[in-house]
Amino acid sequence: MDKIKLSIIILNYKSAGLVKQCLKGLGNLSLDFSYEIIVVDNNSHDNLEEMIIKNYPNVKFIRAKKNRGFASGNNFGLRKAVGDYLLILNPDIAVLEGSLQKMLAFLKHNEKIGMVVPQLLNPDRTIQNSVMRFPRFIIPVYRRTFLGKFTKPKKMLKWYLMKDWDHNSNRVIEWALGACMMVKREALEDVGYLDERYFLYVEDTDWCRRFWEKDWQINYVASARMIHYHMRESAENFFTKLNIIHILSWLKYFWKFKNRKKIKLTNIS
Repeated sequence: MDKIKLSIIILNYKSAGLVKQCLKGLGNLSLDFSYEIIVVDNNSHDNLEEMIIKNYPNVKFIRAKKNRGFASGNNFGLRKAVGDYLLILNPDIAVLEGSLQKMLAFLKHNEKIGMVVPQLLNPDRTIQNSVMRFPRFIIPVYRRTFLGKFTKPKKMLKWYLMKDWDHNSNRVIEWALGACMMVKREALEDVGYLDERYFLYVEDTDWCRRFWEKDWQINYVASARMIHYHMRESAENFFTKLNIIHILSWLKYFWKFKNRKKIKLTNIS
């Protein structure tokens, strides 16, 4: 049996339709390397397993006994993966032709790079804000409330979202959304898995920061393009359940790193 080059981990929570479309899209790609697909289900009870057995018998299916959250669910798949490179892929992403090859090549030919992320696009093909600078404490409040509409907060959010750059060129970045992240196994073994103390949100920020703490560079590959069918929650309704979970995750993050030294990042303006 050939050694697996890439392990693709897809986490499901009551999104069987999206998983089906994602798998269909992956199956239509011209992939010139060996790979495996692992679908982890967070106890959804949405008949996903039956669909996969029927239509995608080569896909590995893992059912968690309970909803483990984003970090724990993805870790479940990462621990079962055998590839030299590992990809966390949200089911609401359509991978465009050639993107996975470009990401793999970028990792393979740059020994200091531990993670790469693609250019995420909205369904209308406009560029999605998916890469950011590490946040200051007030950033989550500005993003999730009406306060972000004032002049000074708007300027800070522009800095945070890297809107001073057109996002059409490759670049070293600080952190990226966890919707699509490809990592080297060597880097994963050095940095460790996603922090399972976060149930949802901010585990991606945390993971990227730990990559930098271990001197693994993170790169945005502009030519690797994917469509992300992502719906961001309203920033103005602060007291929704998801907003509260998000804020609590941010508090965990800031508490965790409050006494850690500031990271010196290379080639970032």
